[in-house]
Amino acid sequence: MKLIILDRDGVINADSAHYIKSPAEWKPIPGSLEAIARLTQAGFKVVIATNQSGVGRGLFDMDTLNATHDKMHRATQALGGRIDAIFYCPHTENSNCTCRKPKPGMFLRIGSSFNTDLSKAYAIGDSLRDLQAASTAGAKPMLVLTGKGQKTQAEGDLPEGTLVFADLAAAVDYILRS
Repeated sequence: MKLIILDRDGVINADSAHYIKSPAEWKPIPGSLEAIARLTQAGFKVVIATNQSGVGRGLFDMDTLNATHDKMHRATQALGGRIDAIFYCPHTENSNCTCRKPKPGMFLRIGSSFNTDLSKAYAIGDSLRDLQAASTAGAKPMLVLTGKGQKTQAEGDLPEGTLVFADLAAAVDYILRS
């Protein structure tokens, strides 16, 4: 199985220091949904792994998170793409859960749910915690320079073997050529 794991905020859609608290605030990064469509058409399973501590902080509820994800699904489908699953951590940083990135829990659940070896999966994120979770779980980390990506690259200390791309579209170009 060909599997791609994507972070959401900063990779697929514009990020906000104030959280994406409603479907109206969810805005795709130019070219990101088309990139997902190209992955879908090439036979990849596209899965999202996203920290959503805004739920735990009481900034939005599960109905709002689901409505935001529904908007993302519909916008992706309109371009011929598909998001096969969304895994999320609703907990805050101090909750000590195993699913919040940089811990690998979400990634391990994805591997188990899709019955696949994560060492064959690419994982694309814009923050160090995305890359650390991917690397710890055995996936191939890829950094995009959208969202927090430029800051992440400048701070350094990326997991060994991390590939760096301008955006999701450029990362998908690389994956489809590989």
